[in-house]
Amino acid sequence: MSYTLGIDFGTESARGLLVRTENGDEVASAVAHYSHGVIEDHLPPPDADVRLPSRWALQHPLDYLEALGAVVLGVLSQARVDSREVIGLGIDFTSCTVLPVDHDGMPLCIRDDCRRNPHAWVKLWKQHSAQEEADKISRVLAERAPELLQQYGGRISSEWLFPKILETAEIAPCVYEAASAFVEAADWIVWRLTGERVRSACTCGFKGMWRGEYPSEEILEEFSPALRNVVRDKLSESVLPVGRRAGVLNEDGAELCGLRPGTPVAVPLIDAHASVPGCGVADAGRMVMIMGTSICHILLSPDLKPVPGIAGVVEDGIVPGFYAYEAGQPSLGDALAWTTRTLGRSGRADDEAFEELEGGASRLTPGESGLLALDWWNGNRSVLDDSDLSGLILGLTLETSPSAIYRAILEGSAFGTRTIIESMEAVGLTIGEIVACGGVAGKSPLLMQIFADVTGREIRVARSRYTSALGSAICGTVAAGAHESLGEAAGAMAGLRDECYRPAARHRRVYDALYDEYGKLYDHFGRGGSDVMKRLKSIGRA
Repeated sequence: MSYTLGIDFGTESARGLLVRTENGDEVASAVAHYSHGVIEDHLPPPDADVRLPSRWALQHPLDYLEALGAVVLGVLSQARVDSREVIGLGIDFTSCTVLPVDHDGMPLCIRDDCRRNPHAWVKLWKQHSAQEEADKISRVLAERAPELLQQYGGRISSEWLFPKILETAEIAPCVYEAASAFVEAADWIVWRLTGERVRSACTCGFKGMWRGEYPSEEILEEFSPALRNVVRDKLSESVLPVGRRAGVLNEDGAELCGLRPGTPVAVPLIDAHASVPGCGVADAGRMVMIMGTSICHILLSPDLKPVPGIAGVVEDGIVPGFYAYEAGQPSLGDALAWTTRTLGRSGRADDEAFEELEGGASRLTPGESGLLALDWWNGNRSVLDDSDLSGLILGLTLETSPSAIYRAILEGSAFGTRTIIESMEAVGLTIGEIVACGGVAGKSPLLMQIFADVTGREIRVARSRYTSALGSAICGTVAAGAHESLGEAAGAMAGLRDECYRPAARHRRVYDALYDEYGKLYDHFGRGGSDVMKRLKSIGRA
């Protein structure tokens, strides 16, 4: 009997999943929360006097190593499996979560000369402080490389690699100069485990504007003169495709995670992207919808098409042989947690509040509440890519119930997904069935039915609760040679539940009418009709 391990590094914790290589049976799982969590207000002691600006989200890199050791020990102990039976290891990580390191791979935030500078720390994926830098990069690319910008939906996100590097270079040049490299946390973990300095084509392609190569030195110099040589000096490692072996555990890596030296380690993926093979999807035409804190929409296609507002399209970015398209909505689970905490009678985002609101919302018919919501509670990712937008609920009266508000928020999220689907279909991409995964997909049958009704598509739910970790384990299996390809491994090790959410024809007319009104609000507040949302944010910050 042989096993592979998938390690899913999320926003708050890491999960380890041990699976059988021949069929994907999940033998054991374990979770370890990061000791420092998300660092948002001030740096950790002894530097707690260093306050952080708004829109910052940092992490401590040693938390990742601590969590890695804990989850591997947890799954092996739980399953009573000898580490020699683990033949491969795969990793996925939030992205773009990036850190500056020195020549030895030591994070600068650990060094005494850098630790008090916030730019020396891990910048988590959801840090949006580099919006001005992202806008500048978008303007340069629009003039100098419009075809590259088009593959990122026409706008570069503040969450991505180059805006974060540019922000460091301009605001903290001492940190920029001290950095031997700016590394995705996924690649840094692999470096620590194997001693190999490589980069994943998944993270580089979706978050680093890499298309076989990075933007030219001339274009980078237009971002900033400081960045002219950034590729040569700080991003020079080899880029490897998904489904390949990044290296094997060296002595230090084996000791760190409690496995045997020589164990193959796969090229890492972005956490949401790992869910594609984790759902058993390795073919074109099925959209995978990863429903957690946010929603990530991923579609595989043999064709390259320009899709306005997508987060990116990368050849061989997830499954070899296909272009992988990514879009997303930056809040779903977060919005539901806020709703249950704010409107539930318990005053907490707990099961009691959720069941109360879910039950009341289930008794309402489409359109009965008279409400309509824009789902921009954490800005808009696709197709507007504007983090300064905010949420809106229209139609409130003295008769409005908490359950009606809750249902309107669910419907608003479904309308946002329909907008993404129609943007893809408008350029000729084909989307049939939707495959959903993530904690929210398994928690709210009402939400899944609303998504089916609004999009007009059948929705299936992944068999595994831990699709990201399973997808990483599948990559580890391929890296170990137990399956020949990612498609073969995904077919053997992952699958879908039997139940299916089918659109109800009786709801379609009402949802079409509501979606038409949603589109008008979307254009008015998102495409220049009114900038009131941004003005309100500006007043609030002042």
